[in-house]
Order: sequence, then C-alpha cells, then structure tokens
Amino acid sequence: MRSVGVLTLGCKVNTYESEYIINELKKAGYEIKDFEDICDIYIINTCTVTNNSDSKSRKMIRQAIRRNPNACVVAMGCFIAANPDIQIDGLDIIIGNKDKSKIVSILDEYFNNKEIMKLEYTGRLKDFEDMYINSFPGRTRAFVKIQDGCDNFCTYCIIPFVRGKCRSKDESKVIEEITDLVNNGYKEVVLTGIHTGSYGVDLDTTFADLLEKLVKIKGLERLRISSIEVTELNEEVLNVLKNSKVLVDHLHIPIQAGSNEILKAMNRKYDLDYFFDKINEIRSIRPNISISTDVIVGFPGETEELFLKTIDTCRKIEFSKLHVFPYSERRGTASSRMSAKIDEHEKKERSRRLIEISHELEINYMNKFIGKDVEVLIEEYKDGYSYGHTGNFLYVKIKGEKAHNEIVNVVIKDIEYPYAIGE
Repeated sequence: MRSVGVLTLGCKVNTYESEYIINELKKAGYEIKDFEDICDIYIINTCTVTNNSDSKSRKMIRQAIRRNPNACVVAMGCFIAANPDIQIDGLDIIIGNKDKSKIVSILDEYFNNKEIMKLEYTGRLKDFEDMYINSFPGRTRAFVKIQDGCDNFCTYCIIPFVRGKCRSKDESKVIEEITDLVNNGYKEVVLTGIHTGSYGVDLDTTFADLLEKLVKIKGLERLRISSIEVTELNEEVLNVLKNSKVLVDHLHIPIQAGSNEILKAMNRKYDLDYFFDKINEIRSIRPNISISTDVIVGFPGETEELFLKTIDTCRKIEFSKLHVFPYSERRGTASSRMSAKIDEHEKKERSRRLIEISHELEINYMNKFIGKDVEVLIEEYKDGYSYGHTGNFLYVKIKGEKAHNEIVNVVIKDIEYPYAIGE
C-alpha cells in the first residue's frame, strides 16, 4: 500500500478539490498520511494569487522532494497553471487546474512508466470538472464547489488566466450532493467557487434560482456563501436572504479599495455609491448581518490620501472584518504595466494600519451581541471549553463539554478577543 501526503494552499476551492482527491485515493487503496510524514507520494495543490503564494508553492514542492527524494512528487493547481514550463529536479507529475479528478489514473500511469508526466492544456478552461463529496472527516462545516473560473479580469488578478472561463456545476448535482451531506449529519454547508455569484451564466439558471432550491433541502440548517461580488447581490438573491433563515447572517463581499479612483484603476464593476447603497439594502433586510471584506493596499497610484479614503470607507461601512492584502504584482496582468508603484515598505505599513482598523471593527461588531441569545454550532472541545461559530461567524467559547456538531443556544456574556464568551 502506497502512502500519500496532501498539502492544500490557497482558497476554499482548493480545499474542496483536495478533499475530493483524498477521498478518491482512499477508495483506490492508498494510505493517507500527514504531509510532514515520510510518504511514497506527495501532492501539493498550489496557489498563485500573490507573489507570496508562488514562493510558498515552490518552497513546499522542494520541501517534499527533500523529505523523501525517492517519493513521487505531484504539483497541481494555479501556480502550475501560471508557470506551465516549471522545472524542478525531483518534481514528477505536473497538473494545472484540469484533470485533478483523474489523480488515481494519473498515478497508475506514472508508476507503470516511471516517466515524468506533464499534463498540458491550451486556451482558457471552459468545461466544469465534476467532483462529488459526501463526507469531510473531522469537519463540522462541509464545502461544495458549485462554480469555477472568472471573466471579470480585474487589472491586478491572474486568476481568470489560470482558472479559465466561468462555468457551473449542474444544478441537480449540487442539490444531490448537499442532500447527501445533510443526510450524513452536516448542518452547515458552504457554497464555494472562484466567482461564486456568477453561478449559472453558462446554464439555463441563476445563482438565485439555485439558492431558492437549496434552502428548501430538508435538514439543512445553515447555508453559507463563501464570497460574493456586490454586483451579484441582485433583487432575486436578496429575496432569498429576506425569506429564508437558512442563509446565514454573514456575507463576505470584497470591496478591494475604498476610493473610486483606485476601483476604476482596478477595473472593479462598481463605485462607492453603488457599494454603499447595496450594503444599506442588505442591512434593511438583515440589520445585524456580519459583512466581511477583502482590501488590497498599495495598488499602483494609491496615494496616502487615497489610502486614507479607504480607511474612512471601511469605517463608514462598519465591516465586521477586513482581510488585508498588500498589492502583489502578477506577471501579465494590466496593473503590472502601470506606473506609480508603491514601495514594499509602504505597502507593509499600510497593511499594518488597516489590520489595526480591522481589529477595532471586529470588536465593535462583537460587542453588539453582549446579552444576546445566539446559536452556536459546536466544532471542538478542549481544556474544559467548547468552541464553535454562530451563523454570523462569531467565534464562541463556552465552559463545559457540549455535543460535537450540535447547535446549542447560548447567551453572549463578554468579549475576550478573538472569542465571544457564551453561557
């Protein structure tokens, strides 16, 4: 029996794909071990969203090769799709973002021939690669990949080039997969994709149509959207948010910049007035909803004045959390050809300042729930306390042992960041 260690870098889509790969390998008789162990096979599911992602992907490939020079080392995913001509001594199998689901037959071919394999593709990917998972061992929250690819072409982003065109999973397959997960005991499901809200653009349906069907699945208590663009929160989607409590009280809506000048330079599809209006509309439906976001700092041309506008915007919107990223130049993107670049020291300093704002906003949001009743999905028990998340993603700590994967009612008594203390 050959042993395999799988490492996932990057987004929730990669998490889902890696889980599928692990399930397929188990079914084929492989032994799944920790990536840090000595294994016969190492699989690194890579990321390329930033320069740091590239560096980490390359580092982990080399680390696997050093750990066991006799192992078969497989690199797949976005870093490979962005660097198809990569050559690293000891790297045996190279796969982009197509044919990950065929990992068992690919390994069979490699061990039959013992020759380096490089799966090459031409053009942007346009077919959805079906995967199906009915169990996530050790997790209380299940992921379902419903969409892949992106056609937005924001000027800073390499993902449309490495992930391909927007494409969607068949609606009936999504419903079947989530139904099976619920029947297997999962109370919360997270819908994930590269551009999740574009679901259905290649099918005779829409994201709102899918949501309407999913919230009616018997036994599904929580449905979460991993991330959605503000332009995709149309009237139909907001109607589902209004009419079904199965959709949780949390939306992650990337803003990326807090000034119209930088939003335009980024080729984002909205201005601040549109964003503010949509947030107000959402909060008229769900007053206590948690709205988190992504922000890029140090984009070319971002002056100190424009950065201060971003701080002001984040405070006015009262996000519950900011995921802050220093601008990372990606080869071949439109922004890589822009002038007025911001130096690395300044980008780090702006990131630090905005992370401080995020901490302030998080605590402000958490404080709103002191004395309030909330429902917590219990995820783990350790050192005399149970831990879990509410629908609006408060991380709650409760004294005593509560049943794993059960939803319990608690009162928030205090905030001890990063925890809300429940009783």
